[in-house]
Amino acid sequence: MMQVKGMEARRDLLMMKMIMIMIIVSSMIGRGEGQLTENFYSSNCPNVEAIVKQVVSTKFRQTFTTIPATLRLFFHDCFVTGCDASIMISSPNGGAEKDAEDNLSLAGDGFDTVTKAKQAVEAQCPQVVSCADIIAIAARDVVVLAGGPSFSVELGRRDSLVSQASLVVGNLPEPDFTLSQLNDMFGKNNLSQIDMIALSGAHTLGFSHCNRFANRLYSFSPASPVDPTLDPNYAKQLMDACPQNVDPVIAVDMDPTTPRIFDNVYYQNLVAGKGLFTSDQVLFTDPSSKSTAIDFANSEGEFNGAFVTAMRKLGRVGIKTGNQGRIRTDCTNIDS
Repeated sequence: MMQVKGMEARRDLLMMKMIMIMIIVSSMIGRGEGQLTENFYSSNCPNVEAIVKQVVSTKFRQTFTTIPATLRLFFHDCFVTGCDASIMISSPNGGAEKDAEDNLSLAGDGFDTVTKAKQAVEAQCPQVVSCADIIAIAARDVVVLAGGPSFSVELGRRDSLVSQASLVVGNLPEPDFTLSQLNDMFGKNNLSQIDMIALSGAHTLGFSHCNRFANRLYSFSPASPVDPTLDPNYAKQLMDACPQNVDPVIAVDMDPTTPRIFDNVYYQNLVAGKGLFTSDQVLFTDPSSKSTAIDFANSEGEFNGAFVTAMRKLGRVGIKTGNQGRIRTDCTNIDS
């Protein structure tokens, strides 16, 4: 009798474990984790990456801004409601995600690149490939065009049904963030400190408007108007480019050394006190992140490897898969 009861207890325990596993798997499916694959379109749009690459390359030949604009677009999309192309939506009343204050500086060339790539894909594979996947592919392609590492892009995302400016607030890093604030924000998206430092390396490309860092030049503190972590010569260079009350459209390169090449010079700049934002320079001045910044400064290979890992992880943030979301035919129209 006791043996039978023991067998029943073991059976009940096994059943409980199986139920728990099913709950965990179901939860992961609900969040879209682990469902992206590199060959997602192998049967219904096998040339999708070649189509996107051709469009991106053509756009790049027209303007270099294509590269930093498209890469930044991917980041801003993923960090708000996930990698779901919600950033692409146009709103007649200015209430979409792209209309939020933190997104107003996104260059139009990024949006144009994705829109043209989507049109080219639709011409060959109608209603098959999501705008979200096209952004992810294009982001990889611009990194390669700038001399950065190539990597396989996981695919299978679907497009968002929601795009609201209010959802942007508090979900994008600010230029004055501390290391703790950066880690908290990236951590919410399942990205580690090393991922965060590697993704910050994207600031080796692109530019920033003066108002995003002017406080480091003119009003850092009562005792020191200029941020003491800034190299004095670099501070002077920034002041010359961005005098007080400067025209808000004036912008400077985020990497003063090799602004058109994807490389590890960004980290060498940090070591030299030439990080443009407080959130850049803190990666070197904070003891918790300093060693990683130095490692990346000393080894382009180490940085490239970490960047690829971080980009693939970034591409999994908040994804919609399966029957979630939709495949938009027009990236700018949420109802298309």
